[in-house]
Amino acid sequence: MNRVMRELAALPRDARDTLFLLCVIGLILLPQIENLPWWCSAITAMVLLWRASLAVQARPLPSRWWRLGLLALILAATYATHRTLLGRDAGVTLIVSLLALKTLELRARRDAFVVFFLGFFTMLTNFFYSQSLLTAFTMLLALLGLLTALVNAHMPVGRPPLMQAARTAGWMALAGAPIMLALFLLFPRFAPLWGTPSDAMMGRSGLSNTMRVGTIAELALDDRIAARIKFEEGRTPAQSQMYFRGPVLAQFDGREWTALPSWARGSQWASNLRVSGSPVRYEVTLEASNRPWLLTLDVAQRPPEVPGFEVSGTPDLQWFASRPINDLVRYSAESYTQFQSGPLKRTGGQLQAYLALPPGTNPRTAALAAEMRVEPALAQADTQAFVQAALRRLRTGGYSYTLEPGVYGNDTADEFWFDRKEGFCEHIASAFVVLMRNLGIPSRIVTGYQGGELNNVDNYWVVRQSDAHAWAEVWQEGTGWMRVDPTGSVAPGRIGQFQRLTPQPGLIAGAIGSMSPTLAQNLRAVWEAVNNGWNQWVLNYTQSRQLDLLKNLGFDAPSIEDLGYVLLYLLVAASLGGAGWTLWERSRHDPWLRLLGQARARLAKAGLKLPDTAPPRQMAQAADARFGPAAQSVRDWLLKLEAQRYAPAAPQSQSASLSALRAEFRHLVWPSAGPARG
Repeated sequence: MNRVMRELAALPRDARDTLFLLCVIGLILLPQIENLPWWCSAITAMVLLWRASLAVQARPLPSRWWRLGLLALILAATYATHRTLLGRDAGVTLIVSLLALKTLELRARRDAFVVFFLGFFTMLTNFFYSQSLLTAFTMLLALLGLLTALVNAHMPVGRPPLMQAARTAGWMALAGAPIMLALFLLFPRFAPLWGTPSDAMMGRSGLSNTMRVGTIAELALDDRIAARIKFEEGRTPAQSQMYFRGPVLAQFDGREWTALPSWARGSQWASNLRVSGSPVRYEVTLEASNRPWLLTLDVAQRPPEVPGFEVSGTPDLQWFASRPINDLVRYSAESYTQFQSGPLKRTGGQLQAYLALPPGTNPRTAALAAEMRVEPALAQADTQAFVQAALRRLRTGGYSYTLEPGVYGNDTADEFWFDRKEGFCEHIASAFVVLMRNLGIPSRIVTGYQGGELNNVDNYWVVRQSDAHAWAEVWQEGTGWMRVDPTGSVAPGRIGQFQRLTPQPGLIAGAIGSMSPTLAQNLRAVWEAVNNGWNQWVLNYTQSRQLDLLKNLGFDAPSIEDLGYVLLYLLVAASLGGAGWTLWERSRHDPWLRLLGQARARLAKAGLKLPDTAPPRQMAQAADARFGPAAQSVRDWLLKLEAQRYAPAAPQSQSASLSALRAEFRHLVWPSAGPARG
């Protein structure tokens, strides 16, 4: 390592500065690797390494034809990958490639400045994909690196150390931080004014409005956070009651469940919701999902309060936002864990859609339903009795709960009940609902999330994609829809004791866990609490929170105009403060030198130009030679100024003498411009 450092220190300044800039560019592009096509990452890395070797070996840069050839290859590959040269993904691919190519013509300071500003722009593209704390921290380091390179480029003389430029860049960033903070807090927030063609098509993991048997098991391997929940103090429900309602699915084609079309659900008020007990109030911080549905604790009687969105409900108790959730959203809600819903009597065909099954599918399940109906114990059974019989079969029939049940065929319910007898929550819920419908009981599947994990650092409940769950709702006359979670009969720990099926940990997580079983969990809790703080106070700093800030400052009914006025006043105050700081800086300069400079300026106005380094005696001699007796008073004053500076005297008398010289300066008679004395 020491040898490498010595070799780097021995490089010429151009090579050293180029290597530093290439390292900064690499830091900027590092978070983009997972978003770029593989060929773009490969070409970019190759170009940067090529440029670094040219700098170290002091070899000439490639010709223009090399660069044009690479550019043509990149354009063709971009179009082949994205089928366009426009839009977010294609645009980011091009800007990253162009930044790398520009380093191959890094010859003059002008080229360096182009690279700097391309680097600043590329930094912003990282936030198209992620606004996480880690991305922000990485880009802050990259910003300081680019500022250091920019300051270093304005120091052309000698070989200044990079640390000196880094200190200057750091002070520049600190000086601009208050202005950035004021703009962040007070600049009015509006809805997005621009977008890119591919944004709306960006897929994200999470719940879907369809459920093919086996898809939720895939989500169980995804440990990313879906939402964070903050319950009102003292009103946290039990984990077994934490069902967060998502899409409700009722149509079945044999393998896939989908939601009913809106016309088949009835009016919004057909839900006939009846609640009891005390409500649970909470706040949800929902991660981006590119889906319009809003997660609420089962069940919310009133729509959640989502700033900037219109919220509508459906008869199956699901809440929708007016547009897909593409950014972090925070909203408040109120739910009841004890409720009933739906019609109390079966009238007309309003429940017929919840009995439909594809003809000819799952024949053995249909036969099982027929056997149950003729059992003596179930001869006069109601819905509740049939439900209990099915759950008893799940508890005692040797069924198991697993993430890897194998690939199911077309008759998924038959395979679960009679062949495999193992599955994840969607296998169990789907087979249960198919059996209920064969028994003539209206039923449907509800997908969402069950449970959560309390982060003891910030007291937020964390709901992960791995908490995705599917359960059933069955209809009983006189009661309406009631929740039945058949997974709890197969694996009671999945619901009550909060046991999850999780994949094997990675190498690093496994090593940490082997050293200390709780260390990895504690580290993750701290990191997620820090990220949650970032989400709450930075990413989710909305217009309503801006107005709340003005309320705290004393505004009765703040508006967007008030935000503008406060920001304007702050900018004026900052300008006045900057002017005052400038005057203070000027007053810190040596007053003796300032007075000497004023005398030099008056002589230059009279036609006698002197170098800035000329001392008072030299100036007096030059004035006497140029103007003769007309400059007698000026010559005497300059000699007194010299004596004031260099003759021994007490500090008090120095200060007083300088004041006297300053007063005398204002009354001096200066020679006028004219021909030099012969």
